[in-house]
Amino acid sequence: QVQLVESGGGLVQPGGSLRLSCAASGSIFSRYDMGWYRQAPGKQRELVAGITSFRLTNYADSVKGRFTISRDNAKNTVFLQMNSLKPEDTAVYYCNTLAGILRWGQGTQVTVSS
Repeated sequence: QVQLVESGGGLVQPGGSLRLSCAASGSIFSRYDMGWYRQAPGKQRELVAGITSFRLTNYADSVKGRFTISRDNAKNTVFLQMNSLKPEDTAVYYCNTLAGILRWGQGTQVTVSS
């Protein structure tokens, strides 16, 4: 079964940047349409960015123009470059397929605070 391991989170000041990584095990990773999700305290998990196997991307309105999703199929890794971070971006960030069919990893905490 494919395992997902997220990393790269941390504490950053408003306006700062972080780059998240999601490493996936399994040789069929390149076939999956992948997404980055986040869950803030007391809120439901939401999809913030997606990338298809053909590298077509889409973003939630709340992050458009600030976040960039990319993938490296040779390394079975999906990235999320986050710029101009805001306090409302504070959440635990997860990756999964766009259908959310894989077992969820532990996520990586992103805290935006001064």
